Amino acid sequence: MCVLVSDRPSPAALREISATGAFLETNARPELGTMVELRHPEAGAIHGRVQSLATDGIRLIFTCGEHSMGFALAAIASDMSRPG
Repeated sequence: MCVLVSDRPSPAALREISATGAFLETNARPELGTMVELRHPEAGAIHGRVQSLATDGIRLIFTCGEHSMGFALAAIASDMSRPG
């Protein structure tokens, strides 16, 4: 489980993650274009911009670079190492 920090912290679950962005299942609905922080228990934290809103979550975009690549890889590896 991740935490999305905008106006206040909200729980979020990663549905998709890459070095350029992520889709989060969350009840939070920050405005389009808002900068937010995504905190992952294993991958750390990354800042992103709200690109789109959906009924079940939001899409963030990241500035693609070493930090975003490391964040995405750590999040994927963390999910792959969990049983179930």
